[in-house]
Amino acid sequence: MTRRLLLAAAMALAIVPAAQAQVAAAPGATPTSADAVRQKAALPLAGRTVLIDPGHNGGNSSHHEITGKQVWVGTLWKDCDADGAATNAGYSEAQHNWDVALVLRGLLRAQGARVVLTRTSNTGVGPCITQRAAAGNRAHADAAVSIHADGNSNGSDHGFHVILPADVGQSAAMLRRSQQLGTDIRDALREQGPTAVSNYIGEDGLIVRNDLGGLNLSKVPKVFTEIGNMHSPSDAPQIESAAGRRLEAAAIAAGLTRFLTRRRA
Repeated sequence: MTRRLLLAAAMALAIVPAAQAQVAAAPGATPTSADAVRQKAALPLAGRTVLIDPGHNGGNSSHHEITGKQVWVGTLWKDCDADGAATNAGYSEAQHNWDVALVLRGLLRAQGARVVLTRTSNTGVGPCITQRAAAGNRAHADAAVSIHADGNSNGSDHGFHVILPADVGQSAAMLRRSQQLGTDIRDALREQGPTAVSNYIGEDGLIVRNDLGGLNLSKVPKVFTEIGNMHSPSDAPQIESAAGRRLEAAAIAAGLTRFLTRRRA
């Protein structure tokens, strides 16, 4: 081959990759699987695992032979699980917790997180509070949150609070990270949640408890959210409405994102 032909061939080989790159970057080009992987990796919660624990379950009240069994939660013996509260109109806490968990799962997945739920429907029984904690430990969750609503009988009591774990033998890192997680979620609920800070329990929306197996037995950062009093005339409409539950889920998601994307101390 002449020198002129060799130069022409080399130029042709150099042009092909450049042309391919232009086609790949052209507007309207179909994304490849590699593009999708890169896009997901760029999401803020990519590589993070979140455990969502919707408290109680819809079938608990019909199966006390299961939920009434005693389990050790690190500080005392308790029922395996509980029925949960309900609004005066009959909207159950178990249903609320499940409804919020599904919205929250979608929001977190959209940001790239792997999400694990402690139950798969609102028609089952349990799982026991010990198993709920074990699920987060098994998943090596970066953060875990248990969704609840309170059932205080005094209708003038209203507002949300976030429950933090007491020191009952967990690691110092778990307790420190749980404190930060709870504070971030409290701040987000205060900024954009559907209910005000509690006027009847905790201090500035936070309280520490040592009687909850879901916190006592957790090895990963975990908190409980209690979005309000289901018997409160101001809280109940927010708890019962889809719009109120979306605000709740969005605020919890914002708190989780703040926690999971901040630089660790």
